[in-house]
Amino acid sequence: MPRGDGSTKVPVTEELHRDGPTLGRLTTLRLLSRLHAGDAEAVRAVSRALPSLAGLVEEATAALAGGGRLIYAGAGTSGRLAAADAAECPPTFGVAPSRVLALVAGGAAALGRAIEGAEDDREAALSAVRRARVGAGDLLVGVSASGRTPYVLAAVAEARARGARTALVTSNPAARGRAHRRVILDTGPERIAGSTRMKAGCAARMALGLLTSAAFVRLGAVRDGRMAALRATSAKLRARAVRNLSALLGVDAARARRLLLRAGWSVAEAMAQGRTHPRARGRARAGR
Repeated sequence: MPRGDGSTKVPVTEELHRDGPTLGRLTTLRLLSRLHAGDAEAVRAVSRALPSLAGLVEEATAALAGGGRLIYAGAGTSGRLAAADAAECPPTFGVAPSRVLALVAGGAAALGRAIEGAEDDREAALSAVRRARVGAGDLLVGVSASGRTPYVLAAVAEARARGARTALVTSNPAARGRAHRRVILDTGPERIAGSTRMKAGCAARMALGLLTSAAFVRLGAVRDGRMAALRATSAKLRARAVRNLSALLGVDAARARRLLLRAGWSVAEAMAQGRTHPRARGRARAGR
């Protein structure tokens, strides 16, 4: 039966891997070794995709720098991975939650349990894109291992029609979804046929993490390899904020803590306040 892109051919992510039939006959250690080999394949797939991923990073950087948003759309494993990546951006890079978000088939309930039928709901995708008011200046990235999930393709198409830039991140080189950019993570068949939470999911997780990390480096949220826009909301993050600010400004931990307390534990705000400190000025001159 035709699927989301009208194709009747089974995508490569659904094909049987040559190792699949032998898995049940292996010792536990050999089984783990065989499954873990897929992780290495995922790494290689992401490496091959770096040139196309670089273009997507530039798109995301431009969208965010211009006041737009980075919006993911996904279903199942892909949706949960996208939601996790979006959720990690505010505490790590100090960006507002509304600037990086994920539209997930099945909504919030799908983040905690599988709602498989939701991936076929095109109308839900259209409604989600409209509710999010996706439009010019935004970048919507569809994430789909098979490259033909109806929810994802509908979201991409609607975003494109509304003037947003679009991209498709997929493990299927034959994916036909129309988007301005495609990032192909060619991981091939899974050792458990169709279980794309494995190496396809591994590759997608890496690619999305690279996308947002590189974009926020470009946007200045990382300085000297440290989180310069971190907003500390826990004991662990407060300790990290003190270390980062101390190193970035060249001040001791006690002064860094005082600056952070005055700045509501925002590293970026504390840096702005601390630049008048003599040691900080000296460090800035030395770095020129």
